[in-house]
Amino acid sequence: MFNPNVVKVVLDAQGYALYFSRSRIPYPREGEATCYRHAGIYAYRARFLGQFAALAPAPRETTEALEQLRALWHGHRIAVVVSEADIPPGVDTPEDLDAVRRMLR
Repeated sequence: MFNPNVVKVVLDAQGYALYFSRSRIPYPREGEATCYRHAGIYAYRARFLGQFAALAPAPRETTEALEQLRALWHGHRIAVVVSEADIPPGVDTPEDLDAVRRMLR
């Protein structure tokens, strides 16, 4: 959860994303807190894609380097599905690639 290449997401009560971050969120001041890893699988309506492409980048999008923050910044909602399935590791760095290659051997 402390790896900045693993994106985390905080949800609202209805299962929509409140925020995505490369940092550990929420940060547990005491005890533990439920932390969700974002797998990054999206389904868009064609009309929204046109709207999204026309939106100005959001300040937080630039800070976090996460394009989904653009949609949230401009008032759009992103539904999230929580899965208990094992999510394969992401491949974001040369070290991640080496780890996946070791797993496949």
